[in-house]
Amino acid sequence: MSVNSADPATRWEVVLVKAGRTKIRYPAELLQDDGTRVAVRAPWAGSGVRDFGFVRFQPGDVFTEYYWRDRWYSVKEVRAADGSVKGWYCDITRPAVVSGTQLVVEDLDLDLWRSADGADVRRLDEDEFAESGLAEKDPEAASAAVAALGELEALAREGGFEDLLV
Repeated sequence: MSVNSADPATRWEVVLVKAGRTKIRYPAELLQDDGTRVAVRAPWAGSGVRDFGFVRFQPGDVFTEYYWRDRWYSVKEVRAADGSVKGWYCDITRPAVVSGTQLVVEDLDLDLWRSADGADVRRLDEDEFAESGLAEKDPEAASAAVAALGELEALAREGGFEDLLV
């Protein structure tokens, strides 16, 4: 279903959970919910600037975020304040859960970055994933997470996420 941005029901809250605790929560505008995939848009929700060395997230950046109820990842298109695409930041997560106007996602530590020109595709936080102990606590989830990272990396290297996000 597409939605009208003037409708109060389009104001959602994204809740990112990590290791059983709420890591961050922020307001977002619902763009679409087709029952499987949810798309929202939100300004950079971090405090100040986050410089990864290969990209900087900062006030004025806008994230168009895609979450699935049946996939183990989310994909976030990152645009600078001037509208130019910086790239795509992907989180490996458990499938998203929607409750009313709240979107809850459990972060499983693995991440992937793809620059706007596709020249830079990199896996992130593999050390954190290994240290999380997920492989011992929940081997099926760990296997799904690793498979999701592989799927996203293949898409990123083969040209991007456009087919996934339409």
